[in-house]
Amino acid sequence: MAARGEFAAWIRSVAEAIIGLSGRFNLKSSVQLIETEHNVFVVKSTGRSGPPDHSVLLSSGEAAVRALPDKWLELVRGSRIEVTLRSDRFLWRPLELPKRAVEFLEPMVRSQIDRLTPWTAQDAVFGSTEPVEISADRIQTTVIAAPRTSTDPLIRLAESWRAACIVLIAAPQGSAHERAAPRATRLIEHHLRGPLDAGRVGRILTVVLVVAGLMATLSFGATSIMGGKLEEQQRVLSQRISERRAALRLGAEGADNSAFGALLRSKQERAASVLVLDALSRVLPDETYVTELRINRDKLQITGISRDAPALIGLLEQSAHFNQATFSAPTTRAADEAGERFHIEVGLKAYFGGST
Repeated sequence: MAARGEFAAWIRSVAEAIIGLSGRFNLKSSVQLIETEHNVFVVKSTGRSGPPDHSVLLSSGEAAVRALPDKWLELVRGSRIEVTLRSDRFLWRPLELPKRAVEFLEPMVRSQIDRLTPWTAQDAVFGSTEPVEISADRIQTTVIAAPRTSTDPLIRLAESWRAACIVLIAAPQGSAHERAAPRATRLIEHHLRGPLDAGRVGRILTVVLVVAGLMATLSFGATSIMGGKLEEQQRVLSQRISERRAALRLGAEGADNSAFGALLRSKQERAASVLVLDALSRVLPDETYVTELRINRDKLQITGISRDAPALIGLLEQSAHFNQATFSAPTTRAADEAGERFHIEVGLKAYFGGST
């Protein structure tokens, strides 16, 4: 729930920033409403050629009793209204924080509203003064807050005047001439006009983020699937290209020189004598001695002496170079020999990998 609330607050802040940026290109000159007495405001124009100041009276939180003249209605329509409110409208509470909290002052103040005031952050209009350093690692600020119900009539008034936005400002405490407000504190800025509002823009941003997340997930999944398929297709294509090149090369050589083609096939189908000897030397145990060796096409005949001649059959058949090892003659043992004399015939395989 906390993460959801933080996300909603972030969406709202982004929406307000977007509305603020878009509004800067469309706003007319600002109009000031300065509260001189309770619910009595003086309307002032920030432009040089604006109409003379005009007083507006609010009663019981309803619309303005005294209507604006036509010139003022034309001026405030689509304008930015800055409302400076008297300090006695607000609750003022000092707040001490660590010096490092100055970078996160607004969220820190928001988190303290429930403790410092009778209202929640959603039910209050609040802000804070500029922080003042009170020690090496501490700062102090003043939290300013009022219930939203006390400011809603001003927002409705600005809506009835068709203003673009309204800004609520708190006059400094103890100011004799609060309308000057040299160090006034800005509280909120509320946009009123046009199709853009914080709620609608926030919903659009949420939908855009959700759609973007779904698209990113789908894109990642599609990329993984397509990447695997492309790798498999590339492997199959490379294999077919190699096979085709070999077939073309063998076909051309067979057409031009049949003897050379037969020799090439013989080389590919028969085991090389050097490889056979190397494989045989790896397979036979150290106490086995070969006295005679013959290679006849795909057959190898071995004669020799070994302490355990029957075990040679299994060793030879385990090699990738030999198969179908059998005794071609009975084994014999002579009185003057240290082992058995054997005669073995084994088949040869055209294997060009590592010897075993």
